Amino acid sequence: MNHSLLNDLLVILLLSVSVTLLFNRVRLPSIIGFLVTGMLAGPYALGLVKLPAKVDQVAEMGIIMLMFTIGLEFSMQSLGRLRQAVFLGARCRWASRWQTWRCWPWPWAAR
Repeated sequence: MNHSLLNDLLVILLLSVSVTLLFNRVRLPSIIGFLVTGMLAGPYALGLVKLPAKVDQVAEMGIIMLMFTIGLEFSMQSLGRLRQAVFLGARCRWASRWQTWRCWPWPWAAR
């Protein structure tokens, strides 16, 4: 049987719609439904996807398009307003990593 990428994408779409509807009915987030769909359709559970490498390529293109679309929504003024919060978050992250590095019991460090 000639299995195509379109068949895999159709299986993923139908399974994700049904699992997401089920998860919405039990009041769970849709993102969890998408994760469960990926686990079910993947090659290690039900094996419904026969061309996982091709589906990965399509998924990467989808992520690129999503990031591009989100980037179109930002303006330089809104980024300027977020500048202080972004720099504060970066400084906190750097400080926590530095503190972890400094206090971690490294085997080569003599105390």
